[in-house]
Amino acid sequence: MTGLHPTRRVFLIGFMGAGKSTVGKTLARRLKWKFYDLDELIENREHSSIAEIFSSAGEAAFRTIESTALMELLQLTESSDSIIALGGGAFAQEKNREIVQGPGSIIVLLEAPVEELERRCDIGLGERPLAQDREKFRELFAKRREAYDRAQLKVQTAGKTIEDVAKEIQMLLSRRASAGTEVTK
Repeated sequence: MTGLHPTRRVFLIGFMGAGKSTVGKTLARRLKWKFYDLDELIENREHSSIAEIFSSAGEAAFRTIESTALMELLQLTESSDSIIALGGGAFAQEKNREIVQGPGSIIVLLEAPVEELERRCDIGLGERPLAQDREKFRELFAKRREAYDRAQLKVQTAGKTIEDVAKEIQMLLSRRASAGTEVTK
Protein backbone atom coordinates (compact mmCIF):
# COMPACT_ATOMS: atom_id res chain seq x y z
CA MET A 1 0.00 0.00 0.00
CA THR A 2 2.32 2.65 -1.22
CA GLY A 3 1.67 6.22 -0.17
CA LEU A 4 -0.35 5.33 2.92
CA HIS A 5 0.95 6.26 6.33
CA PRO A 6 0.13 4.02 9.26
CA THR A 7 -2.11 5.67 11.82
CA ARG A 8 0.14 6.63 14.66
CA ARG A 9 -1.97 9.23 16.42
CA VAL A 10 -5.66 9.54 17.10
CA PHE A 11 -6.67 13.02 18.27
CA LEU A 12 -9.87 13.28 20.28
CA ILE A 13 -11.51 16.66 19.90
CA GLY A 14 -14.77 18.15 21.08
CA PHE A 15 -16.32 20.71 23.34
CA MET A 16 -15.90 20.89 27.11
CA GLY A 17 -17.47 17.88 28.74
CA ALA A 18 -17.53 15.72 25.61
CA GLY A 19 -15.43 13.03 27.35
CA LYS A 20 -12.11 13.36 25.53
CA SER A 21 -9.86 12.53 28.49
CA THR A 22 -12.02 9.76 29.93
CA VAL A 23 -12.71 8.10 26.59
CA GLY A 24 -9.08 8.59 25.55
CA LYS A 25 -7.75 6.59 28.50
CA THR A 26 -10.19 3.77 27.82
CA LEU A 27 -9.48 3.74 24.08
CA ALA A 28 -5.71 3.70 24.68
CA ARG A 29 -6.12 0.74 27.04
CA ARG A 30 -8.26 -1.13 24.46
CA LEU A 31 -5.74 -0.50 21.65
CA LYS A 32 -2.68 -0.93 23.90
CA TRP A 33 -1.50 2.52 22.80
CA LYS A 34 -0.16 5.39 24.90
CA PHE A 35 -2.53 8.10 26.12
CA TYR A 36 -1.74 11.80 26.40
CA ASP A 37 -3.95 14.62 27.65
CA LEU A 38 -2.83 18.01 26.33
CA ASP A 39 -4.41 19.95 29.21
CA GLU A 40 -2.72 17.67 31.74
CA LEU A 41 0.61 18.12 29.98
CA ILE A 42 0.16 21.92 30.12
CA GLU A 43 -0.68 21.84 33.82
CA ASN A 44 2.40 19.73 34.59
CA ARG A 45 4.61 21.89 32.40
CA GLU A 46 3.32 25.21 33.82
CA HIS A 47 2.88 23.98 37.42
CA SER A 48 -0.57 25.59 37.33
CA SER A 49 -4.13 24.54 36.60
CA ILE A 50 -5.77 25.59 33.34
CA ALA A 51 -8.12 27.82 35.38
CA GLU A 52 -5.15 29.52 37.08
CA ILE A 53 -3.41 30.10 33.75
CA PHE A 54 -6.58 31.64 32.30
CA SER A 55 -7.01 33.80 35.39
CA SER A 56 -3.43 35.04 35.65
CA ALA A 57 -2.35 35.22 32.00
CA GLY A 58 -5.59 35.35 30.00
CA GLU A 59 -6.91 33.22 27.15
CA ALA A 60 -4.51 34.56 24.48
CA ALA A 61 -1.46 33.64 26.58
CA PHE A 62 -3.00 30.25 27.35
CA ARG A 63 -3.50 29.56 23.62
CA THR A 64 0.20 30.31 23.00
CA ILE A 65 1.20 27.95 25.81
CA GLU A 66 -1.22 25.36 24.42
CA SER A 67 0.26 25.52 20.89
CA THR A 68 3.80 25.19 22.24
CA ALA A 69 2.83 22.20 24.38
CA LEU A 70 1.07 20.62 21.40
CA MET A 71 4.22 20.93 19.27
CA GLU A 72 6.24 19.27 22.06
CA LEU A 73 3.66 16.51 22.32
CA LEU A 74 3.79 15.87 18.57
CA GLN A 75 7.57 15.44 18.79
CA LEU A 76 7.18 13.14 21.79
CA THR A 77 4.64 10.93 20.02
CA GLU A 78 6.31 10.94 16.60
CA SER A 79 7.18 7.26 16.68
CA SER A 80 4.60 5.78 19.02
CA ASP A 81 0.98 4.82 18.61
CA SER A 82 -0.86 7.42 20.67
CA ILE A 83 -4.30 8.60 21.67
CA ILE A 84 -4.21 12.35 22.34
CA ALA A 85 -7.02 14.27 24.02
CA LEU A 86 -6.96 17.92 22.98
CA GLY A 87 -8.52 20.66 25.08
CA GLY A 88 -11.90 21.94 23.90
CA GLY A 89 -10.42 25.00 22.19
CA ALA A 90 -7.19 23.52 20.85
CA PHE A 91 -8.61 22.25 17.53
CA ALA A 92 -10.58 25.49 17.11
CA GLN A 93 -7.24 27.30 16.63
CA GLU A 94 -6.22 27.19 12.96
CA LYS A 95 -2.51 26.79 13.73
CA ASN A 96 -3.20 23.74 15.88
CA ARG A 97 -5.55 22.21 13.30
CA GLU A 98 -2.86 22.45 10.66
CA ILE A 99 -0.20 20.75 12.76
CA VAL A 100 -2.35 17.81 13.90
CA GLN A 101 -3.83 16.98 10.50
CA GLY A 102 -0.67 15.43 9.10
CA PRO A 103 -0.12 11.97 7.65
CA GLY A 104 -0.86 9.18 10.09
CA SER A 105 -3.26 11.28 12.16
CA ILE A 106 -6.96 10.65 12.60
CA ILE A 107 -9.19 13.34 14.12
CA VAL A 108 -12.19 12.01 16.05
CA LEU A 109 -14.91 14.37 17.25
CA LEU A 110 -16.74 13.40 20.41
CA GLU A 111 -20.17 15.04 20.25
CA ALA A 112 -23.03 15.59 22.66
CA PRO A 113 -25.99 17.98 22.74
CA VAL A 114 -25.16 21.34 24.31
CA GLU A 115 -27.62 20.67 27.16
CA GLU A 116 -25.73 17.49 28.05
CA LEU A 117 -22.40 19.32 27.93
CA GLU A 118 -23.79 22.02 30.22
CA ARG A 119 -24.84 19.37 32.71
CA ARG A 120 -21.45 17.65 32.57
CA CYS A 121 -19.58 20.95 33.01
CA ASP A 122 -21.67 22.24 35.94
CA ILE A 123 -22.14 25.64 34.28
CA GLY A 124 -21.20 28.41 36.69
CA LEU A 125 -20.17 25.97 39.41
CA GLY A 126 -17.12 24.16 38.08
CA GLU A 127 -13.52 25.15 37.56
CA ARG A 128 -13.68 25.44 33.79
CA PRO A 129 -12.85 29.07 32.97
CA LEU A 130 -15.03 29.16 29.85
CA ALA A 131 -18.01 27.43 31.50
CA GLN A 132 -19.10 30.09 33.96
CA ASP A 133 -21.96 31.62 31.97
CA ARG A 134 -24.62 29.57 30.14
CA GLU A 135 -25.13 32.07 27.31
CA LYS A 136 -21.39 32.44 26.63
CA PHE A 137 -21.01 28.66 26.86
CA ARG A 138 -23.63 28.20 24.11
CA GLU A 139 -22.10 30.95 21.96
CA LEU A 140 -18.68 29.33 22.23
CA PHE A 141 -20.19 25.93 21.41
CA ALA A 142 -21.78 27.36 18.24
CA LYS A 143 -18.59 29.21 17.29
CA ARG A 144 -16.43 26.06 17.51
CA ARG A 145 -18.81 23.85 15.48
CA GLU A 146 -17.23 24.78 12.15
CA ALA A 147 -13.78 23.70 13.30
CA TYR A 148 -15.09 20.52 14.93
CA ASP A 149 -16.94 19.57 11.75
CA ARG A 150 -13.56 19.07 10.06
CA ALA A 151 -12.99 15.85 12.02
CA GLN A 152 -12.65 12.69 9.94
CA LEU A 153 -14.74 10.64 12.34
CA LYS A 154 -17.63 11.68 14.61
CA VAL A 155 -19.01 9.80 17.59
CA GLN A 156 -22.04 10.76 19.65
CA THR A 157 -21.36 10.30 23.38
CA ALA A 158 -24.74 11.14 24.94
CA GLY A 159 -26.48 8.15 26.47
CA LYS A 160 -23.48 5.84 26.00
CA THR A 161 -21.02 4.41 28.48
CA ILE A 162 -17.35 5.35 28.20
CA GLU A 163 -16.57 1.77 27.22
CA ASP A 164 -19.20 1.85 24.44
CA VAL A 165 -17.79 5.11 23.02
CA ALA A 166 -14.25 3.70 23.06
CA LYS A 167 -15.45 0.48 21.42
CA GLU A 168 -17.25 2.50 18.71
CA ILE A 169 -14.10 4.51 17.95
CA GLN A 170 -12.04 1.33 17.82
CA MET A 171 -14.54 -0.16 15.35
CA LEU A 172 -14.45 3.00 13.17
CA LEU A 173 -10.64 2.94 13.14
CA SER A 174 -10.69 -0.73 12.22
CA ARG A 175 -13.10 -0.06 9.33
CA ARG A 176 -10.81 2.70 8.03
CA ALA A 177 -7.90 0.26 8.12
CA SER A 178 -9.92 -2.42 6.32
CA ALA A 179 -10.95 0.07 3.65
CA GLY A 180 -7.31 1.04 3.14
CA THR A 181 -7.98 4.63 4.15
CA GLU A 182 -5.48 4.34 6.98
CA VAL A 183 -3.50 1.46 8.33
CA THR A 184 -3.93 0.73 12.05
CA LYS A 185 -2.91 -2.07 14.34
